[in-house]
Amino acid sequence: MMLKQFFKWQIKVFDYLESRWETGPVSKSISNIVVAFFLVGLFLGLLAYLEIYQISTGYSAFFAIELAFNVLLIFEVLGLIFLIPKSVADAVGKQFEIISLVLLRDAFKEFGHYLGEVNWQVEFLLELLPIISDAFGAILIFLITGLFYRAQKHFRITGSHEEQQGFIGIKKLLSIYLTLSFVGLGVYDIVSAYQNHQFIYSIKLFYTLLIFTDVFILLFSLRYTTKYYNLFRYSSFALATIFLRLTLSAPAYYNVLLAVIAGLMVLGVTYIYNKLLSKVDEFKKPRDPKK
Repeated sequence: MMLKQFFKWQIKVFDYLESRWETGPVSKSISNIVVAFFLVGLFLGLLAYLEIYQISTGYSAFFAIELAFNVLLIFEVLGLIFLIPKSVADAVGKQFEIISLVLLRDAFKEFGHYLGEVNWQVEFLLELLPIISDAFGAILIFLITGLFYRAQKHFRITGSHEEQQGFIGIKKLLSIYLTLSFVGLGVYDIVSAYQNHQFIYSIKLFYTLLIFTDVFILLFSLRYTTKYYNLFRYSSFALATIFLRLTLSAPAYYNVLLAVIAGLMVLGVTYIYNKLLSKVDEFKKPRDPKK
């Protein structure tokens, strides 16, 4: 009984945080924080340019953009966590949004290495290819994500309102633990950056946690439905998360290829799922005896 009450308290905490997250003041605060880090990045870049202050990794003029994108990604990940209880499909779409921003960040980061005088030789053009790949890859993921959201049709897999609330409650508990894990990873990154003078983002490890979260949701959903269509759909979402996790550590070109493959996979599964479900519902409708 005490454990059940503890879980209910955690769900209430999640509901409170979610209600605050979607308010206007929080959005303004996020914007202010991102702008503040951008200005800090500009200041550090200026100090590095004037050779007043420099760390082992060095700063470029584009460091401010990279820093702002990294801070923005933190809030995007938090938004992803809050989406999981509402819709697993929308949470998958949010993962693709994050990957597209990661690709844009990497493109900005690499552009910072080519400021000033540029020698337009064949070698330089070849060095630009990975940057162009990341940029156009981000555009492709942007398109696929938009089509994915547009194609979504949410079908409830539970048989009653009580079952639906129970399923949502489990996903809220998972979201709470994901939030704690994400905060813990952030603290670890900060401590590691202070000790090693190099900031290493743990978003790869977080995506690994998302893989296990997707698989757990898939397995837990078996108590509500064992229909093949639903199982295949959830399984494809988990597989897409694996592809996205590989994208974060893959070299140039392969990262875009893996992200696009994952996007086309979930988009194709969504279109097929909607088509098959509409055919099933149409078959179940009572026939008009006059026809």
